[in-house]
Amino acid sequence: MAKRPYDLPPMNSLVAFEAAARHVGFKAAARELNVTPAAISHQVKALEAELRCPLFRRHHRGVELTETGAYLLVALQRGFEAMGDAVDQLRQRSHRASVTIRVTTAVSSLWLTPKLAQFWKSHGDISVAQIVSDTEQSAEDCDLSIHYGIKPRESGHCSTLFHDRIMALGSPRFAELHPVKQAADLAKLPLIHFESAGAGWTDWTGWFRNLGYAGPVKHSHSVNNYVIALQAARDDMGAVLGWVGLTETYLESGELVPLLPDRVETVENFYISLAPHASQRARLVYDWLLSAT
Repeated sequence: MAKRPYDLPPMNSLVAFEAAARHVGFKAAARELNVTPAAISHQVKALEAELRCPLFRRHHRGVELTETGAYLLVALQRGFEAMGDAVDQLRQRSHRASVTIRVTTAVSSLWLTPKLAQFWKSHGDISVAQIVSDTEQSAEDCDLSIHYGIKPRESGHCSTLFHDRIMALGSPRFAELHPVKQAADLAKLPLIHFESAGAGWTDWTGWFRNLGYAGPVKHSHSVNNYVIALQAARDDMGAVLGWVGLTETYLESGELVPLLPDRVETVENFYISLAPHASQRARLVYDWLLSAT
């Protein structure tokens, strides 16, 4: 006879014994498992025969566990509890989002969330969770990740999401109070500086350099969150560098306006990566976001 996996007795006999031992009776075990007491007795006897030792002492008032039976009950309950914990975790995971995306605060607020609102109109059965973080953390635990930078050499399932351009933006009121004709004029005005923890983000000095201006740049306000930087600009606090692909909503609504017509091409791009372990649902989201740019 072929050896059974893990060299265990049949699972039916173990389950029947555990129920009978826990209830200290065959009738209660039979009610729990929706079988007859005779079936429980048969399974227990078969287990005792295989183990070659009695698990119950039988008498006219009922049954009681032997020392061997008590030992086996404890071992089985530990095993069943471990299996129960694993199954519970899997059930909880099934209630979580079916697709997870790691993304920065700016990309989440300004680009991804509006895109997902459109995605759910045609794919309402797919839930998506955003893991929002502005620190350089591993995205291995997520199905998808969106980042700004240089495309990895070993890119795998990694595609360019969009290539962006950068403009100097301000509120309509700020633009009215501070009309500018050239970069040198803008450099003298209050500027909102976004200080990113990640590498690659173009700053004011780099932006002006691309326009051929290398003079002094005013340093008025600094924030480490791009969404807050845009809010400060909308509140008339100063000019801000606007990634056109991220600030499209503000430009269309008129909350922010270009202070100069110049657009500087970004050196790096926004990318979306698909994890090797990703499900078909994650691949669908990946393909949809690429087509939606």
